[in-house]
Amino acid sequence: MLTELSLTHFRNIHKAILYPSSGVNLLVGENGSGKTSVLEAIYLLAMGRSFRSRNLKNVIQNEEQYFQLFARIIQGIPVGLQFGNTSGLQIRLNNAPLKKLSELATHLPLQFIPANCHQFFELGPRFRRKVVDWGLFHVEQEFFYHWQAYKKILSQRNAALRNAKPNGEIKVWDASLNEHGIKLATYRSEYLEQLIIRFKEWFMLLCNDYKESKFELRYLPGWPKGEDFADILNKTIDRDRALGYTRSGPHSADWSIRVDGHDPAELFSRGQQKLFFLAVSLAQISLMQQLNKQQSVLLIDDLSSELDSEHQISVLQAIKKLQVQTFITTTNTELSSKLVREENDIMFHVERGVIEQV
Repeated sequence: MLTELSLTHFRNIHKAILYPSSGVNLLVGENGSGKTSVLEAIYLLAMGRSFRSRNLKNVIQNEEQYFQLFARIIQGIPVGLQFGNTSGLQIRLNNAPLKKLSELATHLPLQFIPANCHQFFELGPRFRRKVVDWGLFHVEQEFFYHWQAYKKILSQRNAALRNAKPNGEIKVWDASLNEHGIKLATYRSEYLEQLIIRFKEWFMLLCNDYKESKFELRYLPGWPKGEDFADILNKTIDRDRALGYTRSGPHSADWSIRVDGHDPAELFSRGQQKLFFLAVSLAQISLMQQLNKQQSVLLIDDLSSELDSEHQISVLQAIKKLQVQTFITTTNTELSSKLVREENDIMFHVERGVIEQV
């Protein structure tokens, strides 16, 4: 949770200091005013990268040479990030240089709902693997170790395949790849079984159109069900040689939730797809709260996009029930007066890079 946020020379924001609420923080303003830049700043502090630009030079305010971000998270721990045209990226956590980006994610767990959150359906298995792996990183202590080990061994096996090494030099990696791969597949399967239970609860709160529907989890571990991963690696070595990489394994896994046997991407409207992804995120946050007693931060860009007033209020009610610190951007000034009613809710007005608490 953030207790303080400071932005300097960040996009169109020259200087701003915010003291966010532990509840809902609503950022209201016209398009291009700087609302999403606040979400981007929080995302950068939590992830060490931007969701809008690969080149951080594009984030520096015009005619300036650097940008700087600072935040205090729960228990007063300071996080600072600076990027300059000549100095590059520098990150400090608790007054010490950051060693690994994973340390940021550990201290500031973050869920981001972009304006175009339909990417859950459109970007394919790789994005959906990232979704479930985010949850596992925060609730399963051994997951990151096995994920890193598997990734390294997979890279070495693929290098042997690309360089047409003898079978013996390829198979030498199989036992370790199988060991860590089985662990990853098991973690994902068990996590998803817990996730779908909570997903159903949150989706019913957000969208009551499917209260009588049947939700079914489908998980593909990355190799044919009923077969051993070790046997698949052995049987498909000629195929992998021809491809130049290892095709089967957790790196090819996918998962989905079917609704009455149908793909939600084909069944749901754009608004319902947004509620679907929101329910997944809320389910992950609630699971993290239960399993390791850790609080997340939720970012929602352009809440009013694709959602009518009734469903926007449903989202706010769900967030209040979950009790998660949330930052929401919207252009709807009339709606903002209806949404922010509780004492721990704050509304910020954003105009041309100037942010004022209302």
